[in-house]
Amino acid sequence: MSLRCVSVSRVTHCFRTLCCKGPPPPRPEYDVVCIGLTGSGKTSLLSRLCSEATDNIVPTTGFSIKAVPLQNAILNVKELGGADSIKKYWSRYYQGSQGVVFVLDSASSEEDLEVARTELHSALQHPQLCTLPFLILANHQDKPAARSVQEVT
Repeated sequence: MSLRCVSVSRVTHCFRTLCCKGPPPPRPEYDVVCIGLTGSGKTSLLSRLCSEATDNIVPTTGFSIKAVPLQNAILNVKELGGADSIKKYWSRYYQGSQGVVFVLDSASSEEDLEVARTELHSALQHPQLCTLPFLILANHQDKPAARSVQEVT
C-alpha cells in the first residue's frame, strides 16, 4: 500500500465538493440613497421590495435603512424623509452612496412637480452624486391624475 501526502486545502476542497456545498458565496452589497418629496411613495416602494405590509405607512421622519435582497445582490437603501425640514440635511447622507433612486409622485400638483424638479436637479449636480447612476421612478401611475412618463420627462 502506498501513501501520498496531500495539502490540507486540497483535502478541504475535495471534502466540500464531495460531501457538502458549504455556504453560498456572498452576494455583493450596494449602498443606495432614496430621495423624493413627502408622499411620493419612497417608504411604500421599499416595503413592497422587502415583501412587507404597506397598510399603515407613515411619512419618514429623518431617515430609515432597509436591506433589499435581490437574486444576485443586496441593496442597502437609505431612505431620506422628504419634508421641507429634512431635505436640507439630505446631503449629509450621500457619502458612500453607489446609486440614487429619486421617487416622484406623478399625480402631484404642478407646484409640487416643480419643487421635485428643483430637488432632482440639485441632486444631479451634487458632487457626491453627479457621477452615480440615477433611477427616477414616476410613482402613483395607478391614480387617475397621474401624468405619463413622457409628460413627467
